[in-house]
Amino acid sequence: MPIVVNLDVMMAKRKISAGELAEKVGITPANLSILKNNKAKAIRFSTLEAICRALDCQPADILEYREF
Repeated sequence: MPIVVNLDVMMAKRKISAGELAEKVGITPANLSILKNNKAKAIRFSTLEAICRALDCQPADILEYREF
């Protein structure tokens, strides 16, 4: 998939655990894991907005397009 989720990189930069981020965003740790591991087929804008708010970042800090 050419869209890569760099959520783990931003989480490390912000020193926040998966459990803490899931709680702040309001999603389950399992769904956060799906996002982190590039297994997600889609993401709601409301979820992306909540992640960006919690990590104080822009969507481009999390999502990347790579042509393989």
